[in-house]
Amino acid sequence: MSTHTISLTVVDTYNVLSRIVGLFTGRGFNISSITVGEGVTHGVSQITITTSGDARVIYQITMHLNNLVDVLTVEDLTSQAFVQRELALIKVSATITNRGEIIQIASIFKANIVDISPTSLTLEMTGKSDKLDAAIGMLRPFGLLEVARTGTVAMSRDSIHMSTSGTETAG
Repeated sequence: MSTHTISLTVVDTYNVLSRIVGLFTGRGFNISSITVGEGVTHGVSQITITTSGDARVIYQITMHLNNLVDVLTVEDLTSQAFVQRELALIKVSATITNRGEIIQIASIFKANIVDISPTSLTLEMTGKSDKLDAAIGMLRPFGLLEVARTGTVAMSRDSIHMSTSGTETAG
């Protein structure tokens, strides 16, 4: 089973999200993350779903999604070049003695400190899920107080980008 990122464009009706989630739960498909936001056009939303399954399961998911009323487009981004990011807010216990080390870790992961108190620091970080997982792992020994994550947002690239070494890059 592999992880897939599916992008949907939908008409923003009051029950479109519940029908999409109902499709997954009714057929026993898992949603790892789901994000929804207004798209380019007023009244049209962009939904990003991260799910897992073999080729047959992903095919079934995309076919069922295509048949839902108010779903305009369905695109499995996994097999093409795409950009994906996630946002996390991480509140970590911080004392006078370890605050500098936490700030150093935040710097390495390009996190912003968005709140500070005498006993904690709150970091804001964006990136791929594995980057956020790594940062959380590094901060865990200090004492995680709270973690809030958005789930993945993604979109396809217009074209394949070439790095300076001449190899293709994605996401």
